[in-house]
Amino acid sequence: MMIKERNIAVCVVLSIVTCGIYGLYWLYKMVEEADCVTGNPNPQPPIVVILLGIVTCSVYLIIWFYNTGKRMDEISLREGKGEANNGILFLLLAIFGLAIVDYVLLQDFLNKHANA
Repeated sequence: MMIKERNIAVCVVLSIVTCGIYGLYWLYKMVEEADCVTGNPNPQPPIVVILLGIVTCSVYLIIWFYNTGKRMDEISLREGKGEANNGILFLLLAIFGLAIVDYVLLQDFLNKHANA
């Protein structure tokens, strides 16, 4: 699967202007691409992740971001970029209502791995 590099600022603005509708599309693409880049052993269809996030009032998304952050840490260690705690960071940001920052950090990670 080809990872598409996205302009983070445009994605954030479009998410705000469309009252979150573009944010759902953006999340769909990030779930798809993150599972590919991080080598998720149990990938779920992106629509299932989004629907479970809606049904559980975002609890499932918080868990998904935490797990994805942990897989990002593993990749960073393998690439020799040092140790990070993205899982904990994603968890705390989402709990405190700053999930958009999770989106930005994950998209930045995906952009760095686009076409790599």
